[in-house]
Amino acid sequence: MEKLFPIVTNKNVDMKKEVMAGVTTFLTMAYIIAVNPNILSATGMPAGALVTGTCLAAAFGCILMGCLANLPFALASGMGLNAFFAFSVVLGKGVPWEFALTAVFVEGIIFIILSFFKVREAVVNAIPKNMKLAVTGGIGIFIAFIGLVGSGAVVADEATLVKMGAFTPTVAIACIGLIIIAVLDKKGVRGAILFGIVTSSLLAWGFALINPKYATDLGIYLPNGIFKFESLAPIAGKVDLSYAFNTENIGMFIGVVCTFLFVDFFDTVGTLVGVCSKAGMLDEDGNVPNAGRALMADAIATTVGACMGVSTVTTYVESSTGVAAGGRTGYTSITVGILFLIAMFFSPIFTSIPACATAPALIYVGYLMLGAVKDIDFNNITEGVPAFITIVGMALTYSIGDGLTLGILSYVTINILYNLFGNKEDTTKVSWVMIILGILFMIKLIVL
Repeated sequence: MEKLFPIVTNKNVDMKKEVMAGVTTFLTMAYIIAVNPNILSATGMPAGALVTGTCLAAAFGCILMGCLANLPFALASGMGLNAFFAFSVVLGKGVPWEFALTAVFVEGIIFIILSFFKVREAVVNAIPKNMKLAVTGGIGIFIAFIGLVGSGAVVADEATLVKMGAFTPTVAIACIGLIIIAVLDKKGVRGAILFGIVTSSLLAWGFALINPKYATDLGIYLPNGIFKFESLAPIAGKVDLSYAFNTENIGMFIGVVCTFLFVDFFDTVGTLVGVCSKAGMLDEDGNVPNAGRALMADAIATTVGACMGVSTVTTYVESSTGVAAGGRTGYTSITVGILFLIAMFFSPIFTSIPACATAPALIYVGYLMLGAVKDIDFNNITEGVPAFITIVGMALTYSIGDGLTLGILSYVTINILYNLFGNKEDTTKVSWVMIILGILFMIKLIVL
């Protein structure tokens, strides 16, 4: 049992802290219960069934991660991947949504094979220490940016791409929540991030009672009920492998699978490395503990999620909020999974938590994660420049995977060239895994 499920080896665990961390993580990612059905329903899939499917797939992934890898990481249908599923594949290519589900299923099977042969684990462990620290810092800026956008503090602009938004009630609510989190955390209060989310949610719902029209314009909605459950039948078991062997669209199918593979693979790798680094969970060699098991859980969850009728299930960067709240074991992710099961029956409440209420948590955790960059050796240009590119790449491309792609490409290129033409006594050995990744990333940028 201990070999199969390492979670049973935990001793002297602070269950109160683990549960609180799980609740915190869940609240920061509960938006997916509303957002995923909203995006995927554009393909013609029934939104009600998608709510159930989203919750079930997330619950399965979280509980599997906790039991199999004993890590505090939560999983759910990935943002970005769901948009690619709906708008680029189904609507963009004019294919049935069953086609896209089959592509996700095949991607999951490939990931299971790669995880079984420890290919994904080798990739995680091959990333140099300075790059791992850069991933942590990059994720910090990335999730802080998500929070700032969600609150309305940062908005789009045609001339400058982004600019400061107006001081609306959502910005004020996010500011109050952030101050509460900072003050409580400074005082050493457990669950400071959770208190910030709850307070911000209550303030937002209070505003919706006072001025419902303006609140609606700002994306704040009161819960439209308490209990609701939808059948999974319309979308479950719709994977059709005949799409994979259809000679007319085999090229398109392979392209879609490869895109899912690249994005999911490196989003997950980046999240595992970044969050573990920040939490001080890396081992003495700088490797992610139980990385192989974590990646296997991610792969199995993707495959099962496709059978349940939802897009790619992946490890969530919002797990960092639970880690910041003290979560260190699989009990945190199991708590998240249980809450997703509960949310399946009480979705009106959880889906009404506005972005301005989760924004303070994302911003504050971004601040905590950015602290990792102080340990990066920026004086060593061959290490510092790729680290810098990784950090800014994640935020400016709005993608952990793309930021990691740019970072690894620059690391491999700069170090190989320096090894060839620089001082021989000052060279850095580049692992074959990193070189292969660099080649694959170059192909990805050219072809996909």
